[in-house]
Amino acid sequence: DSRRAGSLPPPSPPAAVSQVTVRDALNQALDEELERDERVFLLGEEVAQYDGAYKISRGLWKKYGDKRVIDTPISEMGFAGIAVGAAMAGLRPVCEFMTFNFSMQAIDQVINSAAKTCYMSAGSIPVPIVFRGPNGAAAGVGAQHSQCFAAWYGHCPGLKVVSPWSSEDAKGLLKAAIRDDNPVVMLESELLYSVPFEMSEQAQSKEFVVPIGKAKIEKPGTHVTLVAHSRPVGHCMEAAAVLSKEGVECEVINLRTIRPMDIETVEASVAKTNHLVTVEGGWPQFGVGAEICARIMEGPAFNYLDAPAVRVTGADVPMPYAKILEDNCLPQVKDIVFAVKKTLNI
Repeated sequence: DSRRAGSLPPPSPPAAVSQVTVRDALNQALDEELERDERVFLLGEEVAQYDGAYKISRGLWKKYGDKRVIDTPISEMGFAGIAVGAAMAGLRPVCEFMTFNFSMQAIDQVINSAAKTCYMSAGSIPVPIVFRGPNGAAAGVGAQHSQCFAAWYGHCPGLKVVSPWSSEDAKGLLKAAIRDDNPVVMLESELLYSVPFEMSEQAQSKEFVVPIGKAKIEKPGTHVTLVAHSRPVGHCMEAAAVLSKEGVECEVINLRTIRPMDIETVEASVAKTNHLVTVEGGWPQFGVGAEICARIMEGPAFNYLDAPAVRVTGADVPMPYAKILEDNCLPQVKDIVFAVKKTLNI
């Protein structure tokens, strides 16, 4: 009889890991935070009755109604202003831009109203707002819709700026952003929305958050440090797999947060690998990679570098429309492999 004293309990099942798309992870985060805190509401173009331009807010209008999920006119300056005012009055708005290129219409609200108010009021007026939506290049949408704003918003004190890659990043960072008392800019990638990633049971729990300001080592390695954010993290992982077959072990760091930047994780990695390559889809001048290189040069990790740091970036041109030109404008796996071999002199 298996129930006799001393018999072993049955082995516990392995922690459930399921495949979840970035879209569903964001939807989960919004649903959980709308349910958890009645001050949270979502507004933007087509977020309600149409279920969101990218279906991120699917089902939320039916569940929470007109007061919590609000369709707005096509006026970023208007609805971003309403959202900032609501945040100053004690609500916690999530303001969706159909693409961050359109946030230019509302940059006065984001920078002059949201980012600076807490400081200018000596801390007495917090502005707990999230500006979210797709950032960077999509596919075949021309120069006006293909720009990365990580460096723009990362430049501004008063803002926190997050840039997720995986479904776990997307869910955890959005929940952390909604709960934060500061304005947070969340730069998502349209090309990642339908990509599935593994999510643990823990990551799917209602209390799971990813702390803002902490990078994640996606792959440990010993020969070279690769630092990226958003979609290029995936390219770095692919490049690392290619290089691994040639005996080069890359350490891949997923920044997750642009501001405040977790330079300590990068420094610790550079001290171990002695080489640094940064990868981003944005333009090179004054970019995220430029900032990482400057911080490494100014800090203790500089003495560990055995070769100059190398940046892999988007091309320094407005995005062309033609697919072959678009592909050549954005960092590809082969570009990362080439940069690593160059810095390692192989």
